[in-house]
Amino acid sequence: MDTYYFEKIKRLHALAEIGLEYSETDYDIERYQEIREISLDLLAKMTDVPVEKIIPVIEEKNGYRTPKVDVRAVVFNEKDQILLIQEKEDNCWALPGGWTDIAYSPGEVAVKECREEAGLEVRASRLLALMDKQKQEMPPAFEYVYKIFMLCEKVGDQISTGSETIDVGWFDEDKLPELSLPRNNEKQIKMMFEFHRGQRTEPYFD
Repeated sequence: MDTYYFEKIKRLHALAEIGLEYSETDYDIERYQEIREISLDLLAKMTDVPVEKIIPVIEEKNGYRTPKVDVRAVVFNEKDQILLIQEKEDNCWALPGGWTDIAYSPGEVAVKECREEAGLEVRASRLLALMDKQKQEMPPAFEYVYKIFMLCEKVGDQISTGSETIDVGWFDEDKLPELSLPRNNEKQIKMMFEFHRGQRTEPYFD
């Protein structure tokens, strides 16, 4: 897949949605509807995903497209190992985390995801990074995503799997398992270790 054109088509679709939200004439509405339909058809052809499955993912009811937000919890133990969970979806490993929820702050999401996915009680303590997924050499996705990485301190020691995970464990920087690339990549995990060692002190942002 050509990532450049994939992102441009998504942007075109977003502009069509915004145009439909603010257009007042039938002429403009018809043109923006056509642009939206063309962009959806192109996305379907590029990804081999039916249009009816794309629409629920990328279209927002308010007509104005905004990024989705993914929060990841960064937890280290006394052996300087990082906490990772193995996803049922692809059998690969990621920092505990997921989409933000209404009525939850980013810190609260990090705490909740650690509890649900890794069985570990933590306390969110610091913002480490705010990343634009598109700028992080990650696989293309229908959603435009901002990623928040929150440092969390262990409150307990017990870890266990959750409904969306098949394993959980602590890993050394030089012994990372196969990572779930839609969720995090090696460059990002290495950055978290740099924060842990004090090589980075200021929050990272794109």
